[in-house]
Order: sequence, then structure tokens, then C-alpha cells
Amino acid sequence: MKHLILIMLLLVSLSSSAQKAGELIEISCQFAFTEGPAADAEGNIYFTDQPNNSIWRYSADGSLTLFMQPAGRSNGLYMDEEGHIIACADEHNELWRIDPDTKQVDTLLQHFGGKMLNGPNDVWISPAGRMYFTDPFYERDYWNRPGQALPQALYCLHNGELVQLDADFVRPNGIVGSADGKLLFVADIGADRTYVYDIDADGKLLNKRLFCSRGSDGMTLDRVGNLYLTGKGVFVYNAQGKEIRHIPVPADWTANVCFGGANAAYLFITASEKIFKIYPNW
Repeated sequence: MKHLILIMLLLVSLSSSAQKAGELIEISCQFAFTEGPAADAEGNIYFTDQPNNSIWRYSADGSLTLFMQPAGRSNGLYMDEEGHIIACADEHNELWRIDPDTKQVDTLLQHFGGKMLNGPNDVWISPAGRMYFTDPFYERDYWNRPGQALPQALYCLHNGELVQLDADFVRPNGIVGSADGKLLFVADIGADRTYVYDIDADGKLLNKRLFCSRGSDGMTLDRVGNLYLTGKGVFVYNAQGKEIRHIPVPADWTANVCFGGANAAYLFITASEKIFKIYPNW
């Protein structure tokens, strides 16, 4: 009898999962502008509400809570290998490391060559621990600064050393790297282009080339190497740079995406005042 009950429960679960496959689920619509989703090792999602100067947490069990406020006007987030939140905190043009337990903030950097950064926007950390981030210039009404002091560029921070890698952009924005640490994708949203680089053993970038003729605010990769770009919904590209899918999102602007939840099964989407999740059926 127990075996029969277990089989019935499994069938119900599988049926429920199948019904939800490909369905866009709205988690909440209580924000001003959501950004920067990042998943920790347990699948919990941290994301920002940048105009409201806050970071929120959506747990793998489905609960939504305010994690931090104020939050340095954080934008893009990423989790390092020790479970810290790395935040692009552009209130004072900084890169932060946040302890998720104590909420202690360490400022990793603010300047390059004695000049203030434009405003770190999005960040990705390689398996070797190198932090690659974009630094576009989006003038903010809460800033008190004379203007842009540096070109809009791509940087790498490693072992305390900050290196400018590429300044040949109109406005760099979304960034993500492959799980093996061999490829880096960077969107130039100002030029409506996304590029890909090879990463060598020393973390240097080689062979910059056009991946696709679409820019992006944020981006992520799935397990098979498809690249997810954002804007008017989510655009999915295969590893050869061919668009294979579009996910319509009922919001003015789709800002960013990441995989998370139990077993990283869901794609989380931050879009204007909303956050969504979808269980892909592909």
C-alpha cells in the first residue's frame, strides 16, 4: 500500500511539473526596478531593487524577504566561492563584498589609477576567483561628482590588483562566463552587440569576437551553453550565436536573469517592478 501511495504522489508531482514547464510565474510586483539576481549554493536568490536601495532574498522554499536596506544602490550581484555576495554598489561607484550572515560590508575598490570608477554595473567571478566587471557610465540623480573620469570599460580584480582589460565599448553592461572559465561574454548595450573572449590560464582575454548583434542589460548561461540575453523579454542564443528562443515578459524592461532554486532548475527574471521564475521546457 505504501508503495502505491508513493507512486501516486510521484505521478502527481511529475504531472504538476509538466504543467508548469514553460510557464512564466510572477513572484512579486512590489518593487521599483529589479536587477542583479544571483543564486547561492542552496539555490536562494538575491536580487536588487536599485531605486529603493535594497537587496531582497527569495529562498529556495519560496519565501521572499528584505535582506538589506540601504544597500549602496547595488545593481549586479554575484556569489563568490565562499558564499559572499559581490555587489556592484554604484552609490559611491564601488565593488562590495557582503557577508550574507552578518551583512558586514567590505569595500573592495572604488578607483582605478587614482580616478573614480564610473559605476560598476555587472560582475562575474571565474573558477579561479577573478572578478570581471563592467563599468559603464549611467549618470545618477543621487551622485555628487563632477562627471565621467574614466572610459567605459571592462575590468578584472584579482588578488587586490585591478586591471583594465578593454575600453573599446560604447556602453558595456551584462557579463557572464562559462562554467569551465574558458569563455567570457560581454554585452555592449550601447552598440547593440554582445562579444565573446577566450580566457587563458592567466585570466587574460584573447580573441575578442562578435557573438551576436544584440546588446543586453544582464545575462546568464545554462548547462548546455545557451546564452540568455535581456531587454524586451529574454532572448536565448545557442553556442553558435543563433537565436533559438524568445521568452516574452510582461514588463516594460527585462533587466537580468540567473538560474537558481532547487538544483538550479528555474530561470529567475528581474523585470521592471517585477520578478519572475520559469521552469524551462527545453
